[in-house]
Amino acid sequence: MIEINKNYNESNLETMARMPDNFIDLTVTSPPYDNLREYKGYSFPFEEIANELYRVTKKGGVVVWIVGDATNNGSESGTSFKQALYFMSIGFNLHDTMIYRKLNPIPLTHNRYEQAFEYMFVFSKGKPNTFNPIKIPCKTAGTVYNIKRPKAISEASKRDRDETMTTNNTKYKDNIFEYCVGKKQGTQTHPAPFPEELANDQINTWSNEGDLVYDPFMGSGTTAKMSILNNRNWIGSEISSEYCNIIEERIKIALEEKRKEKDLQAQTLFGNEM
Repeated sequence: MIEINKNYNESNLETMARMPDNFIDLTVTSPPYDNLREYKGYSFPFEEIANELYRVTKKGGVVVWIVGDATNNGSESGTSFKQALYFMSIGFNLHDTMIYRKLNPIPLTHNRYEQAFEYMFVFSKGKPNTFNPIKIPCKTAGTVYNIKRPKAISEASKRDRDETMTTNNTKYKDNIFEYCVGKKQGTQTHPAPFPEELANDQINTWSNEGDLVYDPFMGSGTTAKMSILNNRNWIGSEISSEYCNIIEERIKIALEEKRKEKDLQAQTLFGNEM
């Protein structure tokens, strides 16, 4: 049996080979794509990884696959779409095509609009077991308006019926999530960390406390850190020993933050009992 709450310095195929079937509740990851990210020269056998992810994901589990496309000879590669179609061909549902919009993309000089987003494909193994939607305030909260109902069919009531409805205070957030990139995350030595807020939002949306979260491309350790802070168990795979040193540093930071949080909660509880 594989040990949880641990990052493995090895290929994700080696890590997943030790996992039983239907083991992982949620995967949140951003793989290297189209040579956009120089990744220490390691290979990326996508189809093998996707098949293993399907095997180890629980029924009702979710994979959040964050990916973009390179531009070669004036044409985007379309690799993101090809990968999405492959995930579907092996049994995953494409539950949602979300957008990660970068609020501060790096300006480039070319004959097209600035590339300011990546896809966040949400694949599910059947119907997702968990959905904890992020809610935002309604701009028209509290507005009262009339709804005119059509005439009733029954003989008992042939008059028009008017009803009033009031707009809710909150609504579900849409599927375009916006974040700043390049924010300090304890280290700047990894070439492409995704925002901590992104991992935080996806982990909270698709899992519950105590669930097991996996990142097969752990990179700088963002998924591990945010899993710890949100009381999830986790496993990571990272083939680069250099990046594993970054991950261990950030895990220590997260565990220290949790320790301080628990100490504060204990002090507050003790104070209330006095």
